[in-house]
Amino acid sequence: MLIIGIAGGTGSGKTTVVQQIINELPEAEVGVISQDSYYRENNNLSFEERGLINFDHPRAIDFELLVSHLSELKKGNTIEQPVYSFVTHNRTEDSIITHPRKVMIVEGILILANPELREMFDVKIFVHADSDERLIRRLKRDIAERGRDMEEVLNRYQTTLKPMHQQFIEPTKAFADIIIPNDKYNTVAIDVVRAVINQRIT
Repeated sequence: MLIIGIAGGTGSGKTTVVQQIINELPEAEVGVISQDSYYRENNNLSFEERGLINFDHPRAIDFELLVSHLSELKKGNTIEQPVYSFVTHNRTEDSIITHPRKVMIVEGILILANPELREMFDVKIFVHADSDERLIRRLKRDIAERGRDMEEVLNRYQTTLKPMHQQFIEPTKAFADIIIPNDKYNTVAIDVVRAVINQRIT
């Protein structure tokens, strides 16, 4: 199994890069795991308390479960991936049955910040985008998909997202094997990644 880690700041375009990579691969041979599914369970907290959690700090992620699930997939076992709700700031009762694949892509803002998880990646990718561009994308997404208002998103960006990005996310660029600029010139980098994958799965 080839495990690829794709990191980058919020709104950097990680999902687009994942899509570009998997679009030309056989569907049955590639799977995707999102770090967003692995936010810690917060059943002991009220909705208001959960809303105050710093979701851009490594402490918010259940890395132990993510590492354990990847290990199981590597052994050829099926896992039950948790489902997280950004509306309730908590895990739901649901889970996603995830089968082992020849290629597993793990994507998320903090996945290169955890040494144990980092060790499991055969290829480490960092998607880079201008901070203004990332803020605009985050604004659009949180208002359209997560029911936030502009003031809430901007406040969160200034107090949490920006400082966490500078402290925990941007430094992990140093661990990347490939840095992909998220603009129209990223096709060469995507082709390199595809070539590496094809070499491993054929």
